[in-house]
Amino acid sequence: MQMVQATFEDLGVPLADVTFVVVDLETTGSSPAGSQITEVGAVKVRGGEVLGEFQTLVRPASPIPPFISVLTGITNTMVADAPPIRTVLPQFLQFAAGSVLVAHNAGFDVSFLKAAAAETGHPWPGFAVIDTVRLARQLVHKDEAPNHKLASLARLFGAATTPDHRALHDARATVDVLHGLIERVGNLGVHTLEELQSYSSRVSTAQRRKRFLAEAMPSAPGVYVFRDARGEPLYVGTASDLRRRTLTYFTASETRRRMAEMVGLAESITPIVCATRLEAQVRELRLIAEHKPRYNRRSRHPEKAMWVKLTAEPFPRLSIVRTVRADDAHYAGPFTSRRTAEAAVTAVHEVVPLRQCTARLAARAAQTSACVLFEMGRCGGPCVGAQSVEDYAEVVRRAGEALTGSCRDVMGSLRARLDALAEQERFEEAGTLRDRMMALVRAAARAQRLRPLTQTAELVAARPRDGGGWEVVCVRHGRLAGTTTTPAGADPMPYVEALRQTAEVVSGPGALPEESELVLGWLEKPGTRLIDLQGTWTCPVDGAGASRAELEPQASSWGDPDHLDPAPGRPWDRPAGAVAGVPG
Repeated sequence: MQMVQATFEDLGVPLADVTFVVVDLETTGSSPAGSQITEVGAVKVRGGEVLGEFQTLVRPASPIPPFISVLTGITNTMVADAPPIRTVLPQFLQFAAGSVLVAHNAGFDVSFLKAAAAETGHPWPGFAVIDTVRLARQLVHKDEAPNHKLASLARLFGAATTPDHRALHDARATVDVLHGLIERVGNLGVHTLEELQSYSSRVSTAQRRKRFLAEAMPSAPGVYVFRDARGEPLYVGTASDLRRRTLTYFTASETRRRMAEMVGLAESITPIVCATRLEAQVRELRLIAEHKPRYNRRSRHPEKAMWVKLTAEPFPRLSIVRTVRADDAHYAGPFTSRRTAEAAVTAVHEVVPLRQCTARLAARAAQTSACVLFEMGRCGGPCVGAQSVEDYAEVVRRAGEALTGSCRDVMGSLRARLDALAEQERFEEAGTLRDRMMALVRAAARAQRLRPLTQTAELVAARPRDGGGWEVVCVRHGRLAGTTTTPAGADPMPYVEALRQTAEVVSGPGALPEESELVLGWLEKPGTRLIDLQGTWTCPVDGAGASRAELEPQASSWGDPDHLDPAPGRPWDRPAGAVAGVPG
């Protein structure tokens, strides 16, 4: 974990230091499609001081319509000897270079300038743009001005120049309007260009005043933690650029009500710079699981995940548990709710005659009466001695295979059952069985993919980075033990060895399922190379992953029952893929 103190350069550009070029155009029509520029006027200002002006008529390729001449006073005679746009545009771009463009109804003026650049073959510089109309709509109330037209705002702010539909005059008037608007937002705590660009009246003054919390963030990938006055975590998130991401919480782009409430309580943001995106994702999961921040909605309670367990006893049965233990039992999961776990259990019971009673049975059963399932032929009756341990072991083998090995037998039986229900037009029962099949195959696929990773003592792998070098991870028992990056062109092996020596010591399985799933997703990406493996990493060829891959496309056409899995966006709900660099 690396904490970073931001420099003053990271805090935004003060408005007093910004060079604005306020521009206004006169044109032959209302759209660049079929209309052309007839006049360009611009004023360059910084810190309230005028630095220069630019003004020229432009000769259009077609005559100016009479009603436009009446509106602007610009006639065909006036522009007859004026330079064409191919001459004017480069001069304007040079005048405006390195500045922020400002216009009243900026979309109009900028669209004409961009069209002219495309027409004359000049690349558009990608100016930052401030629209005084947009600002005025949020800062000027109806009782102050009848509308937000330039003439009305010029009167309100006492502009020295009266706008009259001539480009330079209108640009000068817009300068005074801009200064009036900047003065108003300054009283609301807006003092930098970034704050002005993102200003919205939907953002409260208190929210804007806390923007400095984000401005202190480094421009680096990692994890951010919002904290309250007592230092307690309120919210944990990840970002490829910590400063850029956290700034959005103080702008109109953040529309979630609970996030606005969270920002109101926040007194600090802790940045944790990470070497790789995987490290950031894992740290986020661990912090959420540890602190359970009230404004995080996912991953707060990993301990509530459910597993289906095939118990280790003389006559095993299926049980729903919250903990995977290092015993001889078989596990499938995790499930995000008890309901999905129960659906998977019921799917197995549908075709495998496991006992469903909850009592622990000794090798020699002592009960004198069996339950109704024995009478229905759905159980072999081990509780009354009707089934030996050896005979029952074959039933257990089928169930165990479905959870940890080949699903072919159980899924084949379930499919046959599903087809029979459909032929009998018992569609409601068929739909229920279908949902149970999906719950079973998803959970079994997760378990079969995660188990080899969590049982591997150490795995070191690398992926190429954009721009050269490698991302290297060390995984121990499914837990991210360490990660690093290597410079482009450098021998990666010294970095790999240093990583192994400094990685976290992990004695055995115990990683959060979501963490192991994130690690596995990273390992499965194309281009990943396995450097070293201490243990065996395999997955059954005809396991649950194959059945899931077959059923998932059909599930979407069925109208997949999302109610069975309330968190389909979690990492463990991604379709299973082949493990990169490892034979399946």
